[in-house]
Amino acid sequence: MSKSPQPVPANLPSPPVPAAKGGAVIRRVEAAQETAQERLLRKHLPAWVISGAVHVALVALLLLFAGQPTQTNASEKVIATSVEKEETEPQDNLTNEDIGLDANLESALPDKERVDERTVDEVVTTDPLGKPDVPDPDLDRNAFDLVGIPSLEANTPGLAGLEGNAISGGGNYGNMMSSFAGRSGATKSQMLREGGGNERSEAAVARGLAWLAKQQRTDGSWVFDGDHKEEIVAATGLALAAFLGAGETHKHAKKYRANVERGLQYLMRNCPVSGPNAGKFIGARTMYAQAIGALALCEAYGMTKDPALKPHAQAAINFIIRAQAADGSWGYQAGSPGDTSIVGWQIQALQAARLSKDIVVDPNCIKKAIKFLDKVGAGSRKTMYGYRDAAGAAPGTALTAVGLLCRYYVDGWGPDNAAMAEGVQGLLQRTPPRFGSKVLGNMYYYYYATQVVHFFEGEAWRTWNEGPKDPQTGKRTGGMRDWLIDLQVTKDGPNYGSWDPDSGAMGRTGRLGTTAMCVMTLEVYYRHMPLYKRAAAGDARFLEAVK
Repeated sequence: MSKSPQPVPANLPSPPVPAAKGGAVIRRVEAAQETAQERLLRKHLPAWVISGAVHVALVALLLLFAGQPTQTNASEKVIATSVEKEETEPQDNLTNEDIGLDANLESALPDKERVDERTVDEVVTTDPLGKPDVPDPDLDRNAFDLVGIPSLEANTPGLAGLEGNAISGGGNYGNMMSSFAGRSGATKSQMLREGGGNERSEAAVARGLAWLAKQQRTDGSWVFDGDHKEEIVAATGLALAAFLGAGETHKHAKKYRANVERGLQYLMRNCPVSGPNAGKFIGARTMYAQAIGALALCEAYGMTKDPALKPHAQAAINFIIRAQAADGSWGYQAGSPGDTSIVGWQIQALQAARLSKDIVVDPNCIKKAIKFLDKVGAGSRKTMYGYRDAAGAAPGTALTAVGLLCRYYVDGWGPDNAAMAEGVQGLLQRTPPRFGSKVLGNMYYYYYATQVVHFFEGEAWRTWNEGPKDPQTGKRTGGMRDWLIDLQVTKDGPNYGSWDPDSGAMGRTGRLGTTAMCVMTLEVYYRHMPLYKRAAAGDARFLEAVK
């Protein structure tokens, strides 16, 4: 270690400074050690520097002249922004800096794989289903409080639901599920166009929903204006199904969000999730009402995945399963044998539950229902259906339409099934809808038959929906779509947007029940995604059945 230098006393003279030695030698050594690279750098560096400076100057001049207006505008914007910020609160910068996320750019994906065709284009909220924001103090006092929802032992997952060929659900809470993707966004527009809907049919749906919204009571319910005023659960579920079919939920912020929320609140308040009558709707007098209420809850949950709905939807489905009779049917009351008509509504509710992929449906319940369909089915292929047995079964009746739709949902009867082809032929040829009539016929039949033929697709569907093709002009007229639209009340007044009560079973539910069924029939193009792919064999089997 080197020692620290000792301080020099002040009284001692300063030591003499040695003379510099070898200065010239040092310069000669430096010159001798200069490399070829250094000599080259010293020779050319000045030229490079000058050339680079000239190029930089030229580039600067070009940028100055080319960008002069932009710079001026930018300066003006900065000044304006500075002045504005003095008067207003600071705002977040919402500029999209990532061009890869620019919503205005065309997707690079193929048309069939476009993201916007598989997503929802509405504003989505994430608020849990809570008390409706309405001025009615009674409604606020009776509103369902979501804090501390009691658990239900029956909700514990047990038997898994059927796999089937149903399109799977999934997705995030608050987003439209893929099982119901046809009800919103670009997918809805595509299905409407490809399925044979048009602007007139959508305008009729809009008018119908506007009329239904006006009929809602302050407690969120709807009431039939016919002979079944006491079936409030059924009326509420039916009206909600019409709104849900159009993509209106309490989470997707559209025109009728508040109406749907209040309606769901009513059903939830009247569907206990625990106790001896868990899942049974309070006030529901028949299994018809039970199924329609459950259908609305299951569809709303399947479309939004709102966790507040799930306990009630599951409880309502559990009650339906417990209420099934030994022969696989459902009667007016729980546990009693029933008929094909009541079975049709239970199957629709169970199907909505299965599509949600979260609500458990006992497979044994489905198997028993299929056995009942076999019991009431007639013909070698079971293409006609009776009431409680096969007696009286005939093609082209409301019960046959109900049976065929049930087969589609629970028994795998797709558009390539020979029995389905024969059944559809019967719907078109036997007691066909009298579309030329100025009086609405049996909407119960039209509602079921329209769904069956729509799922069958092909030429049969075009004939049903748009009418037969004129061999001379090639035009189609006299179809179900235009006939139903033309019968809607479009004269100003309290009934504007509704349909007059039909001449069949729905007429007993009055204008409300008939209108809800008409709206859902005109939503057939997108209300449900097809469960099965159709091959060319579908038309071939249909033509063979017609012969």
